[in-house]
Amino acid sequence: MSNLYLALKLIHILGAAVLFGTGLGIAFFMFMAHRSGDPAAIAHTARTVVIADAVFTATAVVLQPLTGWGLMAMTGFSMFHFWIRATLVLYVFIGLCWLPVVWIQLKMRDLAAEAARKGKPLPARYHQYFQIWFWLGWPAFLGVIAIFVLMLWKPQ
Repeated sequence: MSNLYLALKLIHILGAAVLFGTGLGIAFFMFMAHRSGDPAAIAHTARTVVIADAVFTATAVVLQPLTGWGLMAMTGFSMFHFWIRATLVLYVFIGLCWLPVVWIQLKMRDLAAEAARKGKPLPARYHQYFQIWFWLGWPAFLGVIAIFVLMLWKPQ
C-alpha cells in the first residue's frame, strides 16, 4: 500500500468521524439547550452550532467525496459497484436533510436571540422550526450509519 493511499484513507476516516461526531454533538447540545427553554442559552448554543457546522461539517462534506474518489481510483473500484452507488445516494440524501437544518439553525438562533433581547418567551415559530430540525436529523443520522455499514461490508 502506498503512503498516498494510506493518507487518503486516514483523511477519509477522519472526515467520516467528524461528520458523525459533529452531527451527534450538535444535535445533543441543541436538544439540551432547547430543553432548557432559556432563549439566551438557546441563542448562544445555536451561534456555536452554526460555527461548528461551517468549520467542521462543511469541510468534511467537501473532503469526503474527494477522498472517496481518490480511494476508489486507487483501489480499482468503480461507480458501478452497488455499495458505492448506494453510499452516494445516501450522501446526497443526507445533504438534502442537512442543508435545511443549517438554515433552520440560523432561524432558531435569530428567534431565540430576539426573544432573549426582549425578555419574552420563545415564539411559536421557533418551536415549529425545532420540530422540523429534530425530524430532519433522524434520517440523516441513520443515513450516516448506513454509509458506515456499506463502507465496511461493501455488499455486492
